[in-house]
Amino acid sequence: LIIAGMPLFYMELALGQYNREGAATVWKICPLFKGTGYAVILIALYVGFYYNVIIAWSLYYLFSSFTLGELPWTRCDHPWNSPNCTDPRLINMSAFASGTTYSKYKITPAAEFYERRILHLHESHGIGDLGFPRWELLLCLLLVMIIIFFSLWKGVKTSGKVVWITATLPYVVLSVLLIRGLTLPGALDGIKAYLNIDFKRLKEATSISVLTSLNNGGFLSGFAIFSILGYVAHKSKFKIQDVVTE
Repeated sequence: LIIAGMPLFYMELALGQYNREGAATVWKICPLFKGTGYAVILIALYVGFYYNVIIAWSLYYLFSSFTLGELPWTRCDHPWNSPNCTDPRLINMSAFASGTTYSKYKITPAAEFYERRILHLHESHGIGDLGFPRWELLLCLLLVMIIIFFSLWKGVKTSGKVVWITATLPYVVLSVLLIRGLTLPGALDGIKAYLNIDFKRLKEATSISVLTSLNNGGFLSGFAIFSILGYVAHKSKFKIQDVVTE
């Protein structure tokens, strides 16, 4: 992070702003590094493959939340639910096998909405059995691509204006979620868990992801997320570290 990540990140911003050119053409100042520009484009392409899908999932949840009744991931009486679907409010510790945590309990309404309604994982026999594309997710992904296209189609003329929204809106939304999260019961326990740092973990190689997250504006989002996790733990009567997967 110190010797490679941050210097390269700063160089990318500095070169891009000074030359006002993209990754492929900016290296005319040093043709030897032109391959770096194409590598950046290739990495961005790979990131777009999966990240836009995640955004499409978010849109799906957004559209699904427009309902006059209860949210579709709060009950077990939907067509996609399995016979074993169990309301998490009815779960107690005796229902878990040895070594099983709440986060691994995949028959809650929320888990089944994601895995059975959105992804239809129950219809697949493994990673080699992908099945047909889900038309709802395909439309959400198409909408994401359209938004991206109109954000970039005129280059810096439009992308500069789009940045005013994309750079500020996440902080506005995080602030709203944080304020809402802090008003929920159990939020304080979540904040305590967030600030309870295990310094022994810094010896592990995976700790670099923690440093990167903190350096990437994750500190504010951490308060928002863990206040909600504290509420989930309070409602489900489980430990905070057991209510979500990695």
